[in-house]
Amino acid sequence: MKVVGLFAGIGGLEHGLAQAGHETVLLCENWAPACAVLQSRFPDVPRHGDVRELSDLPESTEVLCAGFPCQDLSQAGKTAGLEGSRSGLVAEVFRLLEKRRAPIVVLENVPFMLHLDGGRALQHIVNRFESLGYKWAYRVINTLAFGLPQRRERVFFIAALHTDPADILLSDDMVPPKIYTRLDTHAHGFYWTEGTRGLGWAPDAVPTLKNGSTVGIPSPPAILLPDLRIVTPELRDVERLQGFEPDWTKPAEMVGRRSLRWSLIGNAVSVPVAKWLGESLHRPSSYHTMRDRLFPSDGRWPRAARFDGHRRFAVSISATPLWRDRPPLHDFLNFDPVPLSAKATAGFLRRIESSSLRFVPGFKEAVREHLRRMQSGSDAVQRERATCASPPGPEDLFAIAS
Repeated sequence: MKVVGLFAGIGGLEHGLAQAGHETVLLCENWAPACAVLQSRFPDVPRHGDVRELSDLPESTEVLCAGFPCQDLSQAGKTAGLEGSRSGLVAEVFRLLEKRRAPIVVLENVPFMLHLDGGRALQHIVNRFESLGYKWAYRVINTLAFGLPQRRERVFFIAALHTDPADILLSDDMVPPKIYTRLDTHAHGFYWTEGTRGLGWAPDAVPTLKNGSTVGIPSPPAILLPDLRIVTPELRDVERLQGFEPDWTKPAEMVGRRSLRWSLIGNAVSVPVAKWLGESLHRPSSYHTMRDRLFPSDGRWPRAARFDGHRRFAVSISATPLWRDRPPLHDFLNFDPVPLSAKATAGFLRRIESSSLRFVPGFKEAVREHLRRMQSGSDAVQRERATCASPPGPEDLFAIAS
């Protein structure tokens, strides 16, 4: 199918669809670092900047993709909803659809969209699609199911004019296996910037990768390794955790700071999820109505739902349409991770020791041990610097010359 990608970012959705055989005919993105990546990775695809200045969709458009900005929808963001300056750009999707109805529309966003403003944001979206004659289906999907050690849930929403989107999105389901881990056998991901209300704790995985601050300060997760070292993943491994090839975002450094690559990756769609979606677009299955449940009448939105053109239904289905085995997190990492600094570790330890949170047995002790190691290492570095600062004697000069 011919694909148009709005709010394309670094092209995760389009890259996955291309792996499933679809062709991107237009990319729309206006952030310079992301544009640099698109120019390098999709050199033959026409690009457009500000979506507000895009007058119409190409006549060949069969699938319109829009991973519209989530900053105003995220629980970690401003939660301004669709009235926010960035997430409100979804209105541009409907402006373009009113001019030319794409047969299939794919939206992607954070699960908090289901709850924001009492669900009114999603209500607005589905009302618009229904008024344009679309059937729709949506589902929360977890990247963890696709062979990547990242626990990342996102809402995928499909609207269609001529096909049943439930056949595309809601036919496959898999019960994930239970994961049994121990601190001395598996790696565990968490956010060292938290510690008072939560950790984002993830056994044998990292929690959802974040986009960092608006000025490009990264927010990498921490990983407690089986040898009880605490590290943060190297940037190329972070790209791999989203399903990209290492250095996929390196072209962004031509127009901005290296740290902005963290934001690009954190905002992206996981590539294997997009590929699965592309395969489902190509070969839809048959949705079984036995999954249908009564749609809530209290305004709450379920984690999966559909509209068949007449009625809305809640859908009983998991966030894992399939389950692919993956290597343990500590084996997945290909590049040398960065040890969590003594200062960061000390601040994190203070927060968890003063909180009322419950932790896995041995976790606090592991944090204390890592802090001891880092402080001992810092002391050794300071001693080495002090030694090097002394004027060299004759023996030292002889050793240097040798």
